[in-house]
Amino acid sequence: MARPTQSDFFAPDAQPELFDEERETPTFSPSIDSVRAHLQRILAETKAAQSLPRNRVSLYRTIFPQMTLWLPEEEAAQLRFEFEAEMERLKAA
Repeated sequence: MARPTQSDFFAPDAQPELFDEERETPTFSPSIDSVRAHLQRILAETKAAQSLPRNRVSLYRTIFPQMTLWLPEEEAAQLRFEFEAEMERLKAA
């Protein structure tokens, strides 16, 4: 026999809905200015470097193109071009 203070886990309303379709999914929209500033910092670091650790190169090659997707297309294309030029320069060094 169950104790009166113990919940009945098999009762219909014992657990809340795991996937409540009425809830809105939270979205994230970064500030374009903060994205731009972060990309400029990464680009400045790559321009100033004589070499970068492999793990940092891998990270930057992953996040830089993705972050540019938040910017206007022309600006994003220019930043990606500059970044790839710096990556090639570092690779040759």
